[in-house]
Amino acid sequence: MKFIKRSLLLILSAIIIFFIANFPKLNIIAGYSAKNISSSVFLAGRSLDFTDAQDNQFSPINLADDAINTAEKSATASVFGLLQRKAIYIDGLGSVLITSDADIDQKREIPHRAQPNDVTPFPQGNADPKDTIFSTVNYQNLNNIVTKAFQEKNKTRAVLVIYKDHIIAEKYADGFDKNARILGWSMTKSVMATLFGILQHQRKLNVQDKAPIDSWKNDERSNITIHNLLQMNSGLKWDEDYNTISDVSKMLFLEKDMTQSQINKPFVGKPNETWNYSSGTSNLLSGVLRNQFTTHQKYLDFWYSHLIDKIGMYSMVIETDLVGNFVGSSYGWATPRDWAKFGLLYLHNGNWFGEQLFAKDWATYVSTPTNGSNGQYGAHFWLNNGGKFKDVDTTMYSVNGYQGQRVFIFPDRDLVVVRMGLTSMDYNELLSGVVESIK
Repeated sequence: MKFIKRSLLLILSAIIIFFIANFPKLNIIAGYSAKNISSSVFLAGRSLDFTDAQDNQFSPINLADDAINTAEKSATASVFGLLQRKAIYIDGLGSVLITSDADIDQKREIPHRAQPNDVTPFPQGNADPKDTIFSTVNYQNLNNIVTKAFQEKNKTRAVLVIYKDHIIAEKYADGFDKNARILGWSMTKSVMATLFGILQHQRKLNVQDKAPIDSWKNDERSNITIHNLLQMNSGLKWDEDYNTISDVSKMLFLEKDMTQSQINKPFVGKPNETWNYSSGTSNLLSGVLRNQFTTHQKYLDFWYSHLIDKIGMYSMVIETDLVGNFVGSSYGWATPRDWAKFGLLYLHNGNWFGEQLFAKDWATYVSTPTNGSNGQYGAHFWLNNGGKFKDVDTTMYSVNGYQGQRVFIFPDRDLVVVRMGLTSMDYNELLSGVVESIK
């Protein structure tokens, strides 16, 4: 009997030790799963089964058991029954992970949105584009290269090719179509950065100014500029590792206010000398944007009235954190066509069919290489300046997101290519094939 009691005690102790040691990891796994389920079901309109079978079907996220409450518009996830996380969907703000002390019934300000233009053809509106045949396009070659992108190994969900403002190729995976909202992950960073270009064009700020962070004013961090933050070159410490308990995973799945996650980080380098990709920086910048406005409502509205709805990205929803700040690092949802509109805005150097939203040289600014990035990064945009894609123009730059979300902008070819999926793929083959199809 004593042996049995001791054995049970040892087993119980092992379980307790395992739980304590793995609690943070289980918390993040359950948080990721609950948040993704809630957004996929209530924002994107997909089913729980579909999301579990596809979006959440990778280790260790597939350890979570998920459920939804349709009446409450919420999702819960637990791992081994040891811990449960909950996310709720709020119309206009998207899905947010809640904490035990959160008031899910509290009244929240939501953005005011423009009415969708479903009459005007793409890209100015949402109606189907006018049929246009270009004699310089080899459509058979183009369709072959686009179809190849949908090989099973690539897990591609959508590809669009836009040439001279016209869609010349468009293909979707089963379960997706032109109306499907897809999470852009870090493509949201480029959307957020564009708001700084708009404010600068309106002469309401200058990105070369010192970052307006009160806690930095009396120490060496006071020299960090908004420009340094946009280029991910502040010199501040940040760990962007999605496979471990890191700064970014704790921020996205544990923090109430994500704009604060990097503010207290120390230097590990010097501004303009130490490039380090950081989602914490992007959300810090979202907080800087918030402080440009006298009310939270004005902050919420500005993203849509001066950019998103202005260029007809009516499907787009930028989700917020628990306290209501836009998660500028990660949580932008839109249809592939609307992501393409964002690429077209940059292709036209900020001019949207006659209205200049940001200065013409802003596109040059965001596509200028950051010190230390080996020609790969500009100001919240990715570059091919270093020739990463060897058969593609070095002037091409892109909007990139986790799991292979991409908007590629070819300023010398009047071309935008959008690719959405669940994994990365051979972009050099796709892009070079598209370019070769257009003479």
